[in-house]
This record gives sequence, structure tokens and C-alpha cells, in this order.
Amino acid sequence: MMQLSSLMFPLLLVLLAVPLFLSARKQKRAAAEQQTLLSSLEPGDRVMTTSGLYATVADATDESTIDLEIADGVVTTWLRQAVREKIVAADTVDDEYEDDEELDEVTEVETPASPSATPASTAVVAEPLEHNAKK
Repeated sequence: MMQLSSLMFPLLLVLLAVPLFLSARKQKRAAAEQQTLLSSLEPGDRVMTTSGLYATVADATDESTIDLEIADGVVTTWLRQAVREKIVAADTVDDEYEDDEELDEVTEVETPASPSATPASTAVVAEPLEHNAKK
């Protein structure tokens, strides 16, 4: 009986330490990949921020901030850490996929040729709510 209890502690220690060790390695790898992404950003790259904003890199010369163009002529300054990922352009995706099977998985969005080709909106505006109504 004494032998069994003396083996339980090292076994319990190993069962708890291994997942913690693997988790720490995974976090270090993710942090290194994010740092590589942030240092590789150049003007013209399409990015998505952590808040879901899509933008184009306008200036990436500062080490801690980055200028993002969110609309034509509208440039805002962000912390570099706010960039979540680089968006791959459709022509770059075509170069990456050589097999037809993999290429079929990539979908492209069709855009209308002219503004007049877009269908008229069928949106209905709701009546405003009355907040001060007595019951």
C-alpha cells in the first residue's frame, strides 16, 4: 500500500506538467508568428485589425505604430499589435493553389460591372420607438 501512494505523486505531477509545457510551447509559437507578421508589413498590404476593420497599410516605418488607410484618403494610426492578420489577394491565392481540387475550394465574389447593374434595395425602414409612452 505504501508503494502505491509513493507512485501517485510523481504520476500526478507528470500528468499536470505535460499539458502545461505543451500549452506554453504553443503560445510561444503563436507569439513568434504574430511578431513575424507585424515586422513583415509593408505599404500596400491588406490587413484586418483585431476589431475586424479591413484596411490597407499606408506607412509602416514606425516600430510601434502603423498607418492604415481605411477609405480613399482616410489614414488612421494604430498600434502594430492591433493588426490581426494579413489578407491574401485573390491573384496571390491562385498562385498558391496548383491543384484543381484545392482551387475549387477558393470562392470569388462577383462584383457588378456598373453601379446601375446593382438591384434596387428592398429595405424597409422601421418606425421609431416611443420611449416615453405611459402604460
